[in-house]
Amino acid sequence: MILMMACSCSLLPTKQIEVTAKPMDRTIVQPVMPREIDLKEVRWLTITPENYEEQFAIIEDQEGELVFLAMTVPDYETMAYNMQEIKRYITELKDVVVYYRKVTLNEEE
Repeated sequence: MILMMACSCSLLPTKQIEVTAKPMDRTIVQPVMPREIDLKEVRWLTITPENYEEQFAIIEDQEGELVFLAMTVPDYETMAYNMQEIKRYITELKDVVVYYRKVTLNEEE
């Protein structure tokens, strides 16, 4: 009985398993590009000692209330620098997205 159990597996014919490797096309879902930025126009008023009375009258006629937001010239330059940095970052990020879209899309598409 022990001899039969030990030899029983070797008495059956074995099947040859064939392993092959071939490249497979992957389907990579491309993200939808975000819609473009819709910026609204901002009206800037320059108030100087020579024109402040005229500008105050225009503002009070249009808005009814007078509110000031002031910024020094160096702070304005800092704000302009920050806006350029945001623009640079968005442009570089868009370049990366476009690169990966080109790399991952099939040539047929």
